[in-house]
Amino acid sequence: MNAPAAITPDAQPSLKKELSLLDAAMLLVGGVIGSGIFLTAGQIATSLRRPDIFILIWIAGGAISLLACFAVAELGGMFPQAGGQYVFLREAYGELPAFLYGWMIFAVVQTGTIAALAVGFAQYFCAVLYPAAAHPWISFTLGPATIDLSPQKLVAVGGIIVLTALNVFGVKKGSILVNISTYLKFAAIAALVLFGLAIGRGDWSHFHQSAELAPPPVGTDLLVAFGVGLIAVLFAFDGWIYVTWAAGEIQDAARAVPRALIIGVSTVAIVYLAINVIYVYALPLSVIMKSDAVVKDAATAMFSARVGNWLALMVAVSCFGAMASAILCTARIFYAMAQDGVFLERMARVHPKFRTPAFSLIAQGVWSAILAIIGLYDQLLTYAIFMMIVSYVATVGALFVLRRKLPNHSRPYRCTGYPVLPAIYILLTSIWTVNTIVARPKESLGGLMLVLIGIPGYFYWSRRRSPANLPQQ
Repeated sequence: MNAPAAITPDAQPSLKKELSLLDAAMLLVGGVIGSGIFLTAGQIATSLRRPDIFILIWIAGGAISLLACFAVAELGGMFPQAGGQYVFLREAYGELPAFLYGWMIFAVVQTGTIAALAVGFAQYFCAVLYPAAAHPWISFTLGPATIDLSPQKLVAVGGIIVLTALNVFGVKKGSILVNISTYLKFAAIAALVLFGLAIGRGDWSHFHQSAELAPPPVGTDLLVAFGVGLIAVLFAFDGWIYVTWAAGEIQDAARAVPRALIIGVSTVAIVYLAINVIYVYALPLSVIMKSDAVVKDAATAMFSARVGNWLALMVAVSCFGAMASAILCTARIFYAMAQDGVFLERMARVHPKFRTPAFSLIAQGVWSAILAIIGLYDQLLTYAIFMMIVSYVATVGALFVLRRKLPNHSRPYRCTGYPVLPAIYILLTSIWTVNTIVARPKESLGGLMLVLIGIPGYFYWSRRRSPANLPQQ
């Protein structure tokens, strides 16, 4: 199908291309490395109960993400505009599937992610500087939601407000903050890894199977456990798609976006592997299984309790930087949807002075703050993770659709290993999808229902849109 007509420059100001290749790569890396890598190790270790498989699953997660990245890099070069993945799905499958993806992003996935990162930032920040902040002033249950107001929650909501305001004032301002926080993350992680290996009190024997552990799964049970573990691993890798969402403000985006994707995902995979090697070097797998703050426990074991406590600040900085990247990039999806006439019209407006999608950013911030306060984001994200992976399968599948549909379209980057590597990704993630449906049917069905709820919204907005947003004939 032809792309819906964009709002013309005469009708409103346009987004400003202020982001460099480095900014784009940092958006990706900063958006991916949030809280997941610091919180999921215990869950994965419990599922697998083998040190070697515990390391292997992170290698597998990086490889699978890179396979998808190669395909998305071609699509990003073809459509270097705001909205990224939403645009790819629209061009391949039509408006309704693309809208449902965008609806899922707004209703649950990214607003819930922003809320989770804000709460994670506040928890770790206050744990070091003001532990009493976690005690609520008011707490009550309202249906499935638990609403509590505490100094910690105010810090979380304050973080969303500050980052949203900064991004309203200019995309470059938001990007600079992402870059600074990402550099700080790199410095802290590098110090943990290098000093841990050089002078830390670790033990390489932790990489051997321990008699303390229950017998690990074997055969089919191992495959099922590996698939369940991949849910957490792929969630920790999630966020690499962000850079495509902000492509409309990246200089020479047709070439920069593919490069940023490949550089960024490769960097994250290396960082994640190094961190998990340090976890196992510092702690026996039996201890990792019981830990809900593994980076703190690893630092305490290798150095001291004081170092472990201060490592909590690294997690706070990591959450803050990931939240900054998510806030900057996600609003561009709603901007693209509104330009197509299938979302709130005001979402498509660009601030005349700051050249940012200000209303889109503010609406996103308000809903994220509400989710942070009512505490439903965790449950909703559990349901939505399944559908997010399905959306990645559909996006990689879009590469095959668009190779046939638009054979002569400009492709500054052509997918590495096409058609074999993207086909392998689709095969592997389809097997994972079936495994997830069997292992976690409630979450899978819940994710599907969250998406389908958006169908009435599509018909409502599409019927009300102005002629300027109708598809070209």
